[in-house]
Amino acid sequence: MNRHAAAKQASQLHRRLEALDEARELAAGALPEETLDEVYDVLERASSRRSLSADHTVVGFFGATGSGKSSLFNAVSGAEIATAAARRPTTSEPLAGIWGAEGSDALLDWLEVRNRHHATPVSGFADDGTGLILLDLPDFDSTRAENREIVQRMVGLVDVLVWVLDPQKYADAAVHNDFLAPLASHAAVTLVVLNQVDRLPEHEIRPVLESLKGILARDGLGKVQVLGASAVVGTGVDKVRAAIRQAAMQRLALSQRLAADVDRAAARLAEASGPGEAAGVKTGTRDRLAGELAVAANVPVVVDAVARSYRQEATRRTGWPVTRWLVRFRPDPLRRLNLRRTEARPELNRTSLPPAGAPERARTDAAVREFADAASDGAPGPWRAVIRGAAREGRERLPDALDQAIAGTDLKAGRGSWWWTAFNIIQWLGLLVAVGGLAWLGVLAGLAYFQLPVPEMPRVEGWPVATVMVAGGVLLGIVLALAAKFIAGAAARGRARAARRRLQAAVAAVAEELVVDPVELEVGRLQAFRKALKAAEA
Repeated sequence: MNRHAAAKQASQLHRRLEALDEARELAAGALPEETLDEVYDVLERASSRRSLSADHTVVGFFGATGSGKSSLFNAVSGAEIATAAARRPTTSEPLAGIWGAEGSDALLDWLEVRNRHHATPVSGFADDGTGLILLDLPDFDSTRAENREIVQRMVGLVDVLVWVLDPQKYADAAVHNDFLAPLASHAAVTLVVLNQVDRLPEHEIRPVLESLKGILARDGLGKVQVLGASAVVGTGVDKVRAAIRQAAMQRLALSQRLAADVDRAAARLAEASGPGEAAGVKTGTRDRLAGELAVAANVPVVVDAVARSYRQEATRRTGWPVTRWLVRFRPDPLRRLNLRRTEARPELNRTSLPPAGAPERARTDAAVREFADAASDGAPGPWRAVIRGAAREGRERLPDALDQAIAGTDLKAGRGSWWWTAFNIIQWLGLLVAVGGLAWLGVLAGLAYFQLPVPEMPRVEGWPVATVMVAGGVLLGIVLALAAKFIAGAAARGRARAARRRLQAAVAAVAEELVVDPVELEVGRLQAFRKALKAAEA
């Protein structure tokens, strides 16, 4: 049953570690490197520890100077293992008592413990083949910096932490503020032993233990197991030994320790990130951004040029042939903007629109900033900065990209209208009729000038046919020109609307690529980070 529970916890731990690693990767560039490095260290330690012996439970004895830590270590071990400390080259090295040697060497190498003692099984303790390693560690309040460094390192590596306190210094702020309180999430693998209770009067033992429990509760360790013991007289040693044996027998300490590390790392990520979710990109804000960029990119100028160019071309094609040639002296609005270069490659084309001045740049900056602010609304501070930064990165490329988008938009400027041909034919027919009438009248005038017989002019309703031809042809040309002007005006507005839609679509595509997509990517990254962090915390 214990192996089944251990396997289940190991599987859950694996999923949580993967989620924590995903959250760390997603937070890169958003959260402080110091926090991400701490999480990476947790993942590295977890990977290393899980690759080593899972059959051994590593129990570390931590204590201050004079707490009787080594004495308690010997009492629990049932042998004077720590006596060898006097013969060790330096007291800064930890000492290991080992039960179940197979597979322990690699684990101890990783722990950097060179002094190893293969202990004899004690009745009721490590007598069933269960792998167990007890570590007697240097004092955490040692005056030697290397000793404190060893303790700090071992606090992050061992499976079970046994804190040995004494009646005189059990409330010392150093152990509580520097070690116990920061490890509040590790209550499941923490055991607190009040050693040297033999120095207390019998009636003071319980009050002192209750006082210690109260302090631990304020540290966030209200559920941790607290035992009283005396290594000298043996009081409570069996309970300490039983608690350690239970942890080793259950084979859950390794997973619980690493799970607590994951809890702590996930909490650090959550704290560094802060609460809140980004509002994200809304349709309204996307449309406002595209609209503002369109104005800043001179889309209204181009639309007006499309309308004027169409009207001008329509006049040239459908106006009165006698005067339409004057239109040729007026420059084409689209050609002036370099928007009629159908032979050029669109990706290499550029317009001749006026470059963005201070007002246009200010409008573009304001539009991008407003969009980023709306999308990042509600996001935690670090992520809000990342989202806004993504929008700013694309902003620098906007002027050139917008100009290229406008240059590459098919404005349909080279296409005429079907009615131009009809009007043009009728205009020329009318002109021919008028010219024919004038020629007729000219012939008659010539005959009269040379005193030759002048044939009688046919009449229509009393009007000479030639006169009717001249007047009718001229009048028809003028009427058609006026009608064409009104029709061209309506058609030009239609062309302008179509051009506006295409231009706005091109501008919107640029906005999507340079501003919207990067912002959505960062918003999505925040959402994925939250999801991964939640999975890591589960």
